[in-house]
Amino acid sequence: MVSDRLLLPFHPGLGYGYFMKRDVTVMMKRMASLIQSFTYWIGRRSMQSRLVAAYILILLIPSMIVSNYFFKQIRDTYISDALNQNSFLLEIEKMNMLNQIEAIEMAAQLAISDDGIKDYLRINEEPEPAWLIDLAWGPFKDIQRIQTNNPNITHLRLYTNNANVTEMWPIIFQEKRIASEPWFPKVKELDGGEMWVFNHRDPDILQRYAADVSEEQPKVSLIRQVQSGNYSGVIQVDMLLKYFAPKTFAGIVDDSSQMVIVDQEGELFMDRGQSFMTSHEGLRDEVELQFAKLQLQTGDSEETIHTRFSLDGSSFLLIATPMERLHAHVLNVVSLEGALNNVSKAQGQIIAANVVLIILLSIITYYLNSIILKSLRRLTETMKRVRKGEVTAAIAIRGGGEVGELAHHFNKLIRTINELIAQGVRKQAVTKEAELRTLHSQIDSHFLYNTLENIKMLAEIEGQRTISDALTSLGGMMRYNFKWSGEYVKLRDEIRHIRNYIDVMNIRFDEPIRLELNIPSEFMELEVLKMSLQPIVENAVKHAWPEFPDQEKQIKIDVIAWEEDQITINVTDNGIGIEPYRLGRLGEILRTADDEELPSGDYGRGGVQAGGIGLRNVHQRIRLFYGNEYGIEVKSEEGKFTQVTMTFPKVLLTGGGSGHEKFDDRG
Repeated sequence: MVSDRLLLPFHPGLGYGYFMKRDVTVMMKRMASLIQSFTYWIGRRSMQSRLVAAYILILLIPSMIVSNYFFKQIRDTYISDALNQNSFLLEIEKMNMLNQIEAIEMAAQLAISDDGIKDYLRINEEPEPAWLIDLAWGPFKDIQRIQTNNPNITHLRLYTNNANVTEMWPIIFQEKRIASEPWFPKVKELDGGEMWVFNHRDPDILQRYAADVSEEQPKVSLIRQVQSGNYSGVIQVDMLLKYFAPKTFAGIVDDSSQMVIVDQEGELFMDRGQSFMTSHEGLRDEVELQFAKLQLQTGDSEETIHTRFSLDGSSFLLIATPMERLHAHVLNVVSLEGALNNVSKAQGQIIAANVVLIILLSIITYYLNSIILKSLRRLTETMKRVRKGEVTAAIAIRGGGEVGELAHHFNKLIRTINELIAQGVRKQAVTKEAELRTLHSQIDSHFLYNTLENIKMLAEIEGQRTISDALTSLGGMMRYNFKWSGEYVKLRDEIRHIRNYIDVMNIRFDEPIRLELNIPSEFMELEVLKMSLQPIVENAVKHAWPEFPDQEKQIKIDVIAWEEDQITINVTDNGIGIEPYRLGRLGEILRTADDEELPSGDYGRGGVQAGGIGLRNVHQRIRLFYGNEYGIEVKSEEGKFTQVTMTFPKVLLTGGGSGHEKFDDRG
């Protein structure tokens, strides 16, 4: 089958990133589809099945998480203990090696500090027999005694290139015997320093055998120049590694760890008698690789370093400590497989026990849920009968709990439905009667409109323009009041009604009320509650100027959009204001607008309570139709002004215009 991806033509400008991104997108869509299908399938299962599944997830997931967490802690603790224990063993081995280094260096120093030996190495002619005898029984015996006193030292040898020196076995030799050693060319560069050399074998320097087949005996050698003025020779002190590093080459078989020495050339020296390194194929090469990585990461660190690695599914721990004086490292390779296998085995057993326990609990939970949900199934069947039209169905469930409470409320709901059905029947009868009355009222209002129109025509014939205009405004008010087609009107219609009202009221005053409108033209199409502004204006007309009827009267209406979805209308008069006490009581009325009873007392201007009740009714209507976050608020300063602020949501009944219209009507 050929992949769809191979069938698509490759576009050089897209690159492989485009196809990878497309594959990820397709994979995400498939994942979302699978999740959606699974959610739909789960949603169609019974509540009992879903509860059992939920119990399984609630028990299984935490138990798995907790088990994994604790076993991870156990594994980490074991690894930490293994690291500490083997690091301690490594430090002990390091201390043993340092002690042997001190012994080797002391032996070398004692050997080259004898003046007789130095003179013999620098001799310019054939020595006399008597002098040689004194040398053999004096300084030569002292050097042999150094080796005898420290039996761990395998060899202590002096090499010279002086042809006049006669070899005195096993201490003094000619340099030609070590000329083939790899380290010999570097001897002349020591310049008073020292060199430590590791070797896998201890060859017979005397070459007494035709074929040197000596067994492998790893050793470490200290190489130093013997100087007194000019170069005079080399001293070599050898010690077998089984004495130098007793734990590394002790010959004790350990199947879980092994110590290794790595010289400055990166070559490994280890006890061949131990099978740990050889029993794991490729372990030696992997140790060399991991040690090289550690050196790259830490550089010339003088502290113990470690790393953890895996080989063929087995876990190992590599610990390395530096031997600065030898320019070498001592490694400890530890197998973690045995303990980690035991931990994993215990983890598997506990997880299996958890699964068995969860299965048993799930079975028990399933049967318990069937008993608990029996009442719920009865309630479901009753609801199905109600859905089919049996509104008289009820259910009797004994006991309490959520199901019992649900059945109780269901029975109350059935009773409420029956009551609402009966109430709906009664309302239908009342509605028919109201329609007849409305039709009769419309007939009466048409008669009244026609009568006002006739009086208006008589006034115009008689030249009474004032009376004619007043009748026109009054007729507009009556049409606005009687024509109740709904709760909402345009702000333009409400403003027109207010202007008619002001025109009618101005007949009473010698100094007419001046109505100032600051309303953007696009706000004229706003939706407002019918008869919501008129009571506020009427309240101002009745109570703002009770003592000085001839003073200048002004009512200003400002429409402001403070927020994107909220409109504020300010109705401000220049009247006498409200006393602080009565203003506080008026605020209390507005705060308790939802209460059935009003607090007692006078709340309006001039002790008139009706003003407070009118504002309360407007506030209550706004909250009822728009929400409790809207309403009106009253601000006043005694002797200066009163301002009623109305807030309601911004809703346009039709598309409005743009610009700003300022209306200034002077009666």
